[in-house]
Amino acid sequence: MFRKDYLPFGKPNFSEQEVAAISEVLNSGWIGMGAQTNAFEEELAECLAAKHVVTVSSCTAALFLSLLVLGVKAGDEVICPSLTWCSTANVALYLGATPVFCDVDPETYCVTPESIQQKLTPKTKAVIVVHLGGLAQDMEKIHAIIPEGVSVVEDAAHALGSNYPNGKPVGSSGNLTCFSFYANKNLSTGEGGAIALFDEELTDRLKSLRQHGMPINAWKRFTHPKVMIQAELTELGYKMNYTDLQACIGRVQLKRQSEFAQTRLEIAQYYYEHLKISHPQLIFQQHVVNPFHARHLFLIQLPSFLSRDNILLELRERNIGASIHYPPLHKMPLYAKTNKASLPFTETICSHILTLPISAKMNIVDASYVVEQLQDLLSKVEV
Repeated sequence: MFRKDYLPFGKPNFSEQEVAAISEVLNSGWIGMGAQTNAFEEELAECLAAKHVVTVSSCTAALFLSLLVLGVKAGDEVICPSLTWCSTANVALYLGATPVFCDVDPETYCVTPESIQQKLTPKTKAVIVVHLGGLAQDMEKIHAIIPEGVSVVEDAAHALGSNYPNGKPVGSSGNLTCFSFYANKNLSTGEGGAIALFDEELTDRLKSLRQHGMPINAWKRFTHPKVMIQAELTELGYKMNYTDLQACIGRVQLKRQSEFAQTRLEIAQYYYEHLKISHPQLIFQQHVVNPFHARHLFLIQLPSFLSRDNILLELRERNIGASIHYPPLHKMPLYAKTNKASLPFTETICSHILTLPISAKMNIVDASYVVEQLQDLLSKVEV
């Protein structure tokens, strides 16, 4: 018997605490970027062991502004994996730069120092490292092969709550590190993103760029009316700011992260333990049940003799929101015409990886249903 309600691959966990926080902001009369946003940035910086956090409208905006302030421009090259969401590469195009795709490791599904090194050229201006699924990469090893003059940006859209191999939280490396607060993320405010960093000058510039290039934002103008006459535009900026309506949700979500992390760990352990026993030919992303993995995604790799797409569609017929993370970008028409990269590991993995539902809104009953249905499907098609 199939379940009646659809189980999405990721679903936010909101409580009465978030509702009360929103009500408080609505009743305050100020819903734009203000005191709540400032407080959220400070609290998130402390959580990430970063000196500064700048909130923005999305992780895409965070990646774009990061490349912009690091000086990426037309004619430059930006190295990134092909196994990622399109924003990672698109932000290079926004600046007239060229994304250069590198391969990934077959066990972590993430870039390696070696795969990055193979793509370095005199035109390389930046490297974007993606912590896919919430598995943080060893940034110390990556930095060891990065030439002088090349910047590193971390795409940590999946990685809030994960730790580097040295035990420090993602966001504490010193790189510009970009987070997402989209609906399905470990910390959700519906939309939004943030940049964690240590450089005070870059922080000030990012805060200006996110709101039209204004040196003084609306909250400061509201609370200090006399400074309005001093607000002069000196640089072209963008409309990419965060709001207090989002920030008040984020502050509550931040306090609930240990609760969410425990639930995700329990779901991941259930999947891993039951599927590994019943179907040992399945491959799991490395370290998915280790403490330093944020478990934003739960990725499995099906055997090559199975049709991943058929399994995916069958699971969806059974109201299980399995998904694919991700089709390779270097094969997309947008990039394929100008990018002839051969990425053997990425191309092999992308034909067989499948994402099972995991979220802080799930429970073991949900997980057991996923395991039961996947086991049933696998038993019918295996040879």
